[in-house]
Amino acid sequence: MLHGVLIAESLRVDAELKVDGLGCRRFVRYDVSATTAPAQPGVWTFIDFEAPDEMADALSAALAAVLEKEGGWYADFAVGDDHVVVFADRIFRYQRGDEAGREAAQAYGRSVGVLEHQLDWRG
Repeated sequence: MLHGVLIAESLRVDAELKVDGLGCRRFVRYDVSATTAPAQPGVWTFIDFEAPDEMADALSAALAAVLEKEGGWYADFAVGDDHVVVFADRIFRYQRGDEAGREAAQAYGRSVGVLEHQLDWRG
C-alpha cells in the first residue's frame, strides 16, 4: 500500500478528488500559523491516506488536477522505493535516496512559492 499526506486546504474550491481504492487513515487539524506563507491559512487539515500501489499513477494525476496552483501547495506519498511529490499540473517521482530527483522536486516547489521549511518531505 502507498501512504501519503494531503492538506485539505490545498484543494481547489469545488474540486473533487475521487480515486478508486483511495482510503483515509486519519484526519487531524493543526494551527500552523507561525510557519505558513502569506497566501496560506493558519489552520491546516492533514489527511493521511493510503491506496494500493498500482493506483500511484492514477492518484498522482488526480491530485495534480485538483491542487491549488497558487499558494505553494503540494501532496506527497511513498510507493515502494519511490517518493512522489505532486503539485498542481506537475508530478515528480524518484527513488528514495536519489538526491538529484529530490532536488528537482524541491527546486520546482521553491519556484511555485513553497517555503523552504515546507520542502521537508521524507525520501
